[in-house]
Amino acid sequence: MSSQRDKVDAFHRLHAEGCFVMPNPWDIGSAVALADMGFAALATTSSGHAWTRGRADGGVPLDEELQHLRELAAAVDVPLNGDFQGGFADEPDHVGANVKLAAATGIAGLSIEDSTGDADEPLYPLDLAVERVRAARRAINESGTGILLTGRSEGFIVGRPDLDETIRRLVAYAEAGADCLYPPGITTAEEIAAVVAAVASKPVNLLVYAPVTTVAEAAALGVRRISVGGTLAKTAWAGFLAAAEEIAMDGTFTHFGGLPNVDSTFS
Repeated sequence: MSSQRDKVDAFHRLHAEGCFVMPNPWDIGSAVALADMGFAALATTSSGHAWTRGRADGGVPLDEELQHLRELAAAVDVPLNGDFQGGFADEPDHVGANVKLAAATGIAGLSIEDSTGDADEPLYPLDLAVERVRAARRAINESGTGILLTGRSEGFIVGRPDLDETIRRLVAYAEAGADCLYPPGITTAEEIAAVVAAVASKPVNLLVYAPVTTVAEAAALGVRRISVGGTLAKTAWAGFLAAAEEIAMDGTFTHFGGLPNVDSTFS
């Protein structure tokens, strides 16, 4: 099994050139399956994990999240990036303390986002958001792990789809120490190209949650990393819910045809 240092080094190398897909498992089984398919890195999904606990996205407390990171990081030999949401705190010092805890789980990177969870004020004020990223950077440096820090600006998925504001925030997060920048919710070639150009010295993560692009098209726009968030978990839930609803409503089992041999994935 690779050490955390090996995984961290490999993760940084992946961000140095080219474009790679970093899919998002939601439990140990899905992580092992994706790693065995040859993906070079994986990332957790806060929503996918929450659904396994019978909760909505954001409903998993810090202690359960840290255990989730430990389990998935230990289960695979490839780098694991942690979807660490907003750092499980508002104040920068508390974000930094939690980032140190996360860095000790064996992950190769984590992201800090700027959404507040408050529908009236969905984003932290820019100054505070920057200090939160700076605190995460400081905590990583103090941890000695070297894990990769991703700064996320959530405007496009929390009702503030302002490209100029998103870019302004991402540039500020890069200056505060983020190694990678992530604007979930942008979808058009023009939006993607504008973000890539604005933070040209740092890699950009593109979230793909609908069939709006391809890996080749994203790479041509300069995207360095692609993730899918909770969308793989949603596809699994779609199959489960459709089959269960058919049984409950119709008493039939037509969804049980053509199923994969799951045991063969792990043998």
